[in-house]
Amino acid sequence: MAEFAAPKPPAAAGRKTRVGPYELGKTIGEGSFAKVKHARDSRTGAVCAIKVLDRNHVLRHKMVEQIKREISTMKLIKHPNVVQLHEVMASKTKIYMVLEFAEGGELFDKIVNSGRLGEDEARRYFHQLINAVDYCHSRGVYHRDLKPENLLLDSHGSLKVSDFGLSAFAPQTKEDGLLHTACGTPNYVAPEVLADKGYDGMAADVWSCGIILFVLMAGYLPFDDSNLSRLYKLICQANFSCPPWFSPSAKKFIKRIIDPNPETRITIAEILEDEWFKKDYKPPHFEQGEDVSLDDVDAAFNDSEEYLVAEKRERPESMNAFALISRSQGFNLGNLFEKEMMGTVKRETSFTSQCTAQEIMSKIEEACGPLGFNVRKQNYKV
Repeated sequence: MAEFAAPKPPAAAGRKTRVGPYELGKTIGEGSFAKVKHARDSRTGAVCAIKVLDRNHVLRHKMVEQIKREISTMKLIKHPNVVQLHEVMASKTKIYMVLEFAEGGELFDKIVNSGRLGEDEARRYFHQLINAVDYCHSRGVYHRDLKPENLLLDSHGSLKVSDFGLSAFAPQTKEDGLLHTACGTPNYVAPEVLADKGYDGMAADVWSCGIILFVLMAGYLPFDDSNLSRLYKLICQANFSCPPWFSPSAKKFIKRIIDPNPETRITIAEILEDEWFKKDYKPPHFEQGEDVSLDDVDAAFNDSEEYLVAEKRERPESMNAFALISRSQGFNLGNLFEKEMMGTVKRETSFTSQCTAQEIMSKIEEACGPLGFNVRKQNYKV
């Protein structure tokens, strides 16, 4: 989920929830395990975004370590092109991550609304993306889910990397020095990650950056197929071609990044020296933050009254059925839905169908049953 990317005002007065010093407004992002709320600090009037997680849900699904890792990662990464985590709070029922608010929305929406970007504009965003990823790697952090939906824009149009929910620290590597958890969005994932034989987190992130650059300049994905098996084959063979409007130097550069062999794939150090990349490039200059305290990371899961903030009780969240089905390996809903124009950039959770609601519900129940889930309809939601 691309967090907090919607330049919308908070909910109307009188309908806000207060959490500690923050007034919560409208929901501006929602995923399977969290909601993101527009918020305002009542002490300063500053606008922010608050990611709200249900504590019981986190505990029940054994997600404590994942959430701690996300919080720790964001506290360690202090960079102008990374969304900043201001503080972490907890109540008896919720965990709250107070985040920088990106007023410009998602980079994904810019592509959808305006189409492909010109080469110079795409290069400017790519400069900022590489700056952020290079800094993360220097801190021993690999993002592992880089995609336009996780790239936000601030009020000045500067890029901000978000959503470190699938990130990994260097200590997570095994004895072979490689990561062994396959994660990320298939269209942006490196072939070695799909192979599930261990991979270098830095090289995998570089591949994803290359896919993002292609999408920015082309307006569509280099690899796309409604069938996952065929999609994986396209990715592993790096079977793609650049559109004719790419400059020769851009084509050469992208093919060095979208190289299926991680051993020969261009590194970030080599990217910084490439002629296409170096045009108009200005290295970032920013002050390094003070030593980071991770005390509130553990405090968020501490039941002591000392650490809890006041909250108003909210209704429990329901899991998105399609997000659930996407976790069911090998199950394909492709035949139910209308064939969209292949290669277009699209959100994975947006569907239309010519099938009846009963047929779709039947398929959802078929997928969820073996996973131990029950399916129910309520308030036009599944």
